[in-house]
Amino acid sequence: MAIDESKYTTFQQFLLNLLSLLTIIPLAPYLNRYLPTLIFQGWHLDMLVAVLIAFLFTRLLLWVFKPLIIPAFALVLGILCFNYFTDNYTFTNVLNDYKGMVQGNWGAKNNKQFDILSLYPRRVEPYRDKTVRGIRDKTNYKDSLVRNFSVAHSVNDFDEYFPKYGKVSRYLALFNYINRHFKYVPDTRRDEYFATPMETIQNGLGGDCDDHSILMASCLQSIGARCRIVLIQGHAYPELYCGNKEDFEIMKQAIVTLFPHPPVKEIHYHEVKGEYWINLDYTARHPGGPYMNDKVYAVIEL
Repeated sequence: MAIDESKYTTFQQFLLNLLSLLTIIPLAPYLNRYLPTLIFQGWHLDMLVAVLIAFLFTRLLLWVFKPLIIPAFALVLGILCFNYFTDNYTFTNVLNDYKGMVQGNWGAKNNKQFDILSLYPRRVEPYRDKTVRGIRDKTNYKDSLVRNFSVAHSVNDFDEYFPKYGKVSRYLALFNYINRHFKYVPDTRRDEYFATPMETIQNGLGGDCDDHSILMASCLQSIGARCRIVLIQGHAYPELYCGNKEDFEIMKQAIVTLFPHPPVKEIHYHEVKGEYWINLDYTARHPGGPYMNDKVYAVIEL
């Protein structure tokens, strides 16, 4: 039964309620990591549910015995401080998660690419056959070097979000590592050279757009993702399969949350018959960046 509140002064009640609010603010996003993604008509509601749970929890403490909010606040603060020194979920993540909720629901827009790919998703122009064959032959996700490289760098970042996003957090962490370290090096003017992913890893992640595409697709497939490579006029880029509309919304929210600097304004993607693919080009700082052009010559299913 609740304790009589009459023995608390107005100032004491104000302080306890303030502590309750300060407990809710970090507790909600921390709990949100363990909630499934909740999407209703395109709105991401899981963070709002987490805020409600944290609010009800603190109200229960205040109803049972108001001073209980003091150790609860100290515990939440202590966990975040401990995580700060162990490189886990901490104050920066709390801020980014709130930003991600706002950006995901009101800031980031979907940008579907309308081009020949939307009408003919497996279109291949005859004069591109050599390029298609060269890229397909050099793609290799079964090699041990590729697999070990991919596993190692898929856990470098976003590990604290694995309970929330699962394998998606691994895919995005691997993308993040490759894109941050990849360096563009052109081929000779006369010959087009397609490097295997093993070569690109061994040479320090240097190469041109097709080398990047082969590397990215091979590495992601080695940890369970589904990828394809799209050839456009003067360029090639990899795409990651998201799944259906609901899966795409989960991927979108993960991108907005995990790539907050700068805030994600648009997610560029292709969609054909309910299947969603997002751009993984090295020219963008986050997955789903802009496409360079819509002159699609070939789609290489791997």
